[in-house]
Amino acid sequence: MVELFEKFRLLQSEMRLEVVEDVSSPESSLSHSISDANAPSFCSADFPISTATLPNGKKIPLLKSLLTSACERNCHYCPFRTGRDFRRITFKPDELAKAIVDLTAKGIIQGAFLSSGIAGGGLRTQDRLLTTAEILRKKYHYQGYLHLKIMPGAEYDQVIAAMQLADRVSINLEGPNTQRLQALAPQKIFFDELLEPLRWIERIRQTLPPWQGWKSRWPSSTTQFVVGAVGESDLELLSVTAWLYQKVRLGRAYFSGFSPTPDTPFEDRPACSPWREHRLYQASFLLRDYGFDVEDLPFNREGNLPLETDPKLAWAQTHLIHMPVEINRAEIKELLRVPGIGPKTAQAIVSSRRNHRINNEEDLKRLGVPINRAAPFLLVNGRRLQHQLRLW
Repeated sequence: MVELFEKFRLLQSEMRLEVVEDVSSPESSLSHSISDANAPSFCSADFPISTATLPNGKKIPLLKSLLTSACERNCHYCPFRTGRDFRRITFKPDELAKAIVDLTAKGIIQGAFLSSGIAGGGLRTQDRLLTTAEILRKKYHYQGYLHLKIMPGAEYDQVIAAMQLADRVSINLEGPNTQRLQALAPQKIFFDELLEPLRWIERIRQTLPPWQGWKSRWPSSTTQFVVGAVGESDLELLSVTAWLYQKVRLGRAYFSGFSPTPDTPFEDRPACSPWREHRLYQASFLLRDYGFDVEDLPFNREGNLPLETDPKLAWAQTHLIHMPVEINRAEIKELLRVPGIGPKTAQAIVSSRRNHRINNEEDLKRLGVPINRAAPFLLVNGRRLQHQLRLW
């Protein structure tokens, strides 16, 4: 038992690039006391896990693990790249599945994210991930949340199998195009290995009925980009993100700010600013949930977002400060352009207006409108609110 959890600790120390569901707050390790009658020396150990925000908004403790940290690819930024000198960790599928079940039974986790280094090719590695998931679902009847990574080079039938077993599947594009991916990961093929399987996922959702096994709907899909290592612009990243939202119904794009790892070709390159990562997420949500187009975003001449300003606020300061939105007449798509108003609040405003007009600041507060953020960009019955605030 002690050896098993030591493996997890060693993997966790190098899995910072896999942000998956835990980006709503800085990644942290939650301390949990583990009790095991068969391993008394392990009872007071602290076990590192991540806090995950699921697609439905629920937060759960999530185990992030690789099947193996051995890898035959030479991605220039990756701590698991081939040839790097460190202790490699490998689980057998049944060993990892049982550990997930045991951790769940102890109340330490409520779900798992499973990926792997590529050992023996993408097909063989994907088969081992699928075997692990099948053991979880079919042998142990595991009902917890499961996010499965699709390996570069996986086949169509393997993608179907992963979708039958997982709540979410993901394929990391890493770069926004062939040129940037070549600089990051010269052995990966942008279109054939990475982008095409994302298309398969949507094709499967559109053409095949959900597997009537332990669940009755197809999983959501995500991708991830490495940000700040090879000179890509925010415009490059967000253009492909917008395409993925529109064309393959991507559930979410993740942006992993580059951080240099010793003994890699990129060890001397500067780390990405956390503010850049944050602005990319804000802009990504504008594209996905708020009706914004890439052309609406406030890029500078270099194609990057301003670090000092929320991109929605920057848009509003240019477009709404002299043409504020009338709260009693605006459509949902117009309300969504107002800083502080999201989809739920916009719907609440429209629903409330069916019964009575919105007349004052108290009405707005009751509907969940944050006055400090929204007031400069709103009219109420043709008048600005007296609550005037600085814009920056």
